[in-house]
Amino acid sequence: MFDGNFRSQIDAGLKPIGASIKRLGVTADMITGAGVVFAVAAAVAIGAGALNLGLLFLVLTGIPDLIDGAVAKAWGQASKRGAFFDSVSDRVTDALLFGGVTWYLVASDGRPWVVMLPVACYATASWVSYVRAKADSLGFDARGGLVERAERFILLALGLLFPVLLLPVLALIVVLNAITAGQRFVKVWRQATADTPALSDRRRRRPRVGRSTSQRWAERRTSRPTSARRRPGGSA
Repeated sequence: MFDGNFRSQIDAGLKPIGASIKRLGVTADMITGAGVVFAVAAAVAIGAGALNLGLLFLVLTGIPDLIDGAVAKAWGQASKRGAFFDSVSDRVTDALLFGGVTWYLVASDGRPWVVMLPVACYATASWVSYVRAKADSLGFDARGGLVERAERFILLALGLLFPVLLLPVLALIVVLNAITAGQRFVKVWRQATADTPALSDRRRRRPRVGRSTSQRWAERRTSRPTSARRRPGGSA
């Protein structure tokens, strides 16, 4: 939702910041790598029960994710390699953050269904990401949906800020992720259906190239050796 509705405005606002960072000699890959480092720190802090410190590192994790694109454009290096690195780092970051929450809940609660909540958050977030990635590879558009990565960060930050809300927030993330994955799936399914010709159309487009039975028998008789076609007792 954030990416679909506000991305262009945010990119325009971040353009001067990207130019300023470029003048410092900092590249987009360095910014992306810093985000992964902050995610590791956030996971460790959350797992140790220091939720306020984990919240601080969570915010620091989100900042590089927000500005790395602007820095790449300032350098004139917005490339497929950078997009690949950014996408992979996002999945690593998600795993680290929800892994830290899982560790915290194992130590502080221990109930199986509670411990599985952050695991379900990561699993359903992966559905959302995979549907878009696969759709992009096939040439379809799967952007948008109810929640994206920015909204998940905001909700998780709310749960860390108010620990009493952590479990409800995690459950809400699971539900919203599942809805978003479903929205994207339906969106791509409709595009793919419109792009796929009906079976009757496919049959009409494929002319029959088969031969008739009489043609096949004629070809067999022609291809047989002369000796095989001679009658017994015939002259050479």
